[in-house]
Amino acid sequence: MINYYENYTPVGDVLTLAACFVFVVLIKSAYINRTKNFLYLRLIIFLVFGSATSDMCYHIAMRHVGVIPNILIYIPRILFHLGLFANLLLYVFYMKEPLHLEAKSDKRYALIAVVGYIFFALLEILGTITKKGFYIDENYAIHTGIPIFPFGYVFYLGLIIYMISVYRNRVFKQVVRAIALTIGISMLIIILQQRHGQSSFTVSTFVLPIFAVLYMLHSNPYDIESGALGRGAFDDYIRSSHEKKHKLLIMSLFMPEFDGGNRNYPSNILSTVRYFTVHFFKRATLFQISGGHLMLIADIKKNPDYNEAAKKMVAEFNKVYPIYRRDYKIVSLMSDDVLSENKGYIEFIHFIHSIMPQNSVYVAEEKDLKSFYDYKYIMQELKDIREKKDLNDPRVEVYCQPVFNIKRGVYDTAEALMRLNLPELGMVFPDRFIPIAEKNGAITILTQIILNKTCRQISTMLRQGYSVRRISVNFSIFDVREHDFCSMVEKIIRDNGIGYEKVAIEITESQNEADFEVIKKRVEELKDSGIKFYLDDFGTGYSNFERIMELPFDIIKFDRSLVIASGTDDKIKEMVSHLAKMFSEMDYAVLYEGIEDEADESRCKDMSAKYLQGYKYSKPIPIKKLTEYFEKTAAV
Repeated sequence: MINYYENYTPVGDVLTLAACFVFVVLIKSAYINRTKNFLYLRLIIFLVFGSATSDMCYHIAMRHVGVIPNILIYIPRILFHLGLFANLLLYVFYMKEPLHLEAKSDKRYALIAVVGYIFFALLEILGTITKKGFYIDENYAIHTGIPIFPFGYVFYLGLIIYMISVYRNRVFKQVVRAIALTIGISMLIIILQQRHGQSSFTVSTFVLPIFAVLYMLHSNPYDIESGALGRGAFDDYIRSSHEKKHKLLIMSLFMPEFDGGNRNYPSNILSTVRYFTVHFFKRATLFQISGGHLMLIADIKKNPDYNEAAKKMVAEFNKVYPIYRRDYKIVSLMSDDVLSENKGYIEFIHFIHSIMPQNSVYVAEEKDLKSFYDYKYIMQELKDIREKKDLNDPRVEVYCQPVFNIKRGVYDTAEALMRLNLPELGMVFPDRFIPIAEKNGAITILTQIILNKTCRQISTMLRQGYSVRRISVNFSIFDVREHDFCSMVEKIIRDNGIGYEKVAIEITESQNEADFEVIKKRVEELKDSGIKFYLDDFGTGYSNFERIMELPFDIIKFDRSLVIASGTDDKIKEMVSHLAKMFSEMDYAVLYEGIEDEADESRCKDMSAKYLQGYKYSKPIPIKKLTEYFEKTAAV
């Protein structure tokens, strides 16, 4: 037995202590996922350190048997073994999260591990007290008795291996393999040292699983060039800071040129990024969310002058911008509890990007959060509308603006306009929800609902004897692209029992060649049925006369901007007048939008107008109120 202890060398424990110091340095220097399991990992490292220290003290004390009191040998030995048992106990607790154990299984394995710890701890202590285990007699002879530690070691390793084996399909295969192989290597070292009468590397075997867990489950490597962490680290940082109630300043830089594809930041820009990361804030952390999106986070507690620092950083950015001349968007905001709890920062910043101009800096405020939450709510409601596909969905309402027929002096046409009436927001106007609907694939069902409700009202008014020449409905290019566009339009009109000529389709001209061909095809397919077509928003943006001539439109709608301009500049009035006259002579009817007073009306009548529409006649009204404008006479 004496030879067994004489074969001990402190090299294994010294290396273990060194490894623990390395772990501490890595945790302090690198970014580690601050999950709840990270607490277990830190405790495991602490226990390994304590166990190695106790093992060294125990073996040093063993060399002084008979010189020092036996209790000074028993205590470090018991602490050594109890520390290792506690280490194995914590591994059982640690594995519950990555294995995604249900509450019932979670409690079962935890109970087994705790009971096992109490059992083996008592055996160790009682073995020495009752002299059935390790003890030193009156003659200072050493007795090992029943070896308790190997049984406890095998018990816990068996439990951990069993858990990994049973729930291996819940964890990424490579992670399971790495942890299992690490445990296997640790067991092999234990067996080899036992065969050679050694005990020097027992604690060292507990270091290997720490390396595996730290690398596989907690590591977040920094990008060497930029010093940035990844998206996962960003989410973890936000979660950890929120739990600690730390207030954060978040600075976002988005450069669209480098977002997507294989384009990377040039080295000179990365050099500037590194400078900005360390120069303005204390212990700020940089994250790369996507190819062109960087986020810098500074803890307010460590940076009480954060406002001044942020201003200096933006000012410095403006100085270097002329060097690179790359498009950018910078967003600055304070952390928010709701965004933190729902991992909503990136989506919120993307929302801010959509409302801010290029090459600008935006400081997000409380009102922006309100707008964002409204945006999220609208998006959820649109998703529900899209999934239900109810053509009579009450949340989608039809408003109409009557159109004045100059020749007849009556209102016999109108434009259908879309509104959302949502429980939490009330009336929502198109400028808020149309872009969201187009982006998220909900615009087509909205158009179908509007068309259906418009046709239904036309049918009702015709039965009541009203003169309805037609009502126009706006269709987006997203609608027109649908392969069943024509059949869908015809079916809805037909199902409502009205003539095709009672409906007009308004389309805005597209600059895209492919879209132009699609529009042309759809117009030609539906034209023979009697449906009328309007070219909407003429005079805004791009207008190709050759293309307009190719499309068999019936009515050209001159935008409000032309009406305004014609009233401020005689040359523009002359130009608009000639354009309208030209269209009229080519059998296109001209409709002017945005007529607000008698001066607008008089001027547009002089400029070959056939139809007038605007607030002078009526603001948009619920479609059922069209009966207040339309006459009960035969249609002309």
